[in-house]
Amino acid sequence: MVKQGLKRVTMALLPVLVLAACSSAPKKGDTSGAEQSAPSAAADESTPAQTRALDSAPVAQPKAISETPAAVTKGGDAALPATRVIYFDYDDATIRAEFREVLAAHARYLASHPNVRITVQGHCDERGTREYNMGLGERRANAVKKFLSLQGAGGKQMEAVSFGEERPVDSGHDDAAWAKNRRVEIVYSGR
Repeated sequence: MVKQGLKRVTMALLPVLVLAACSSAPKKGDTSGAEQSAPSAAADESTPAQTRALDSAPVAQPKAISETPAAVTKGGDAALPATRVIYFDYDDATIRAEFREVLAAHARYLASHPNVRITVQGHCDERGTREYNMGLGERRANAVKKFLSLQGAGGKQMEAVSFGEERPVDSGHDDAAWAKNRRVEIVYSGR
């Protein structure tokens, strides 16, 4: 019980600590922290994003703490989770541990409602080329789709699409805005 409380406090304070560690914001138009300026031979899909040489740009977490998985139902209950946005780290398509229970709840809901369909929409921040960001958004959407499928959701219930950098939630040009734009949105239809 104490361990869970400590974990929640840590997760709540993590974005504050990350933002506090950023001593200056990048200037408008600064591309030194680009997600990837151009794909290279080393940046193909066969090389994990974690092992690529990347800029040391600080990663700011989204301020939307309400998007964390706190409201997810536990156990076999197949209630539709309120959280439908999954955030990603810089230049990465790996599902963060904090969103796995949210996605498992979505998978339970889909498994118990076979007529429901979803679109898994992958998004990126503005840094990087349009082509690279379309590919990264697709990898993010496919990672979520694969996770849901492994958790019991039907493959025919899901469609993955990428919007790259074309649909930002925050039009700012700083770490906080970029963190909000690195996401996958789960959009339900057919309910």
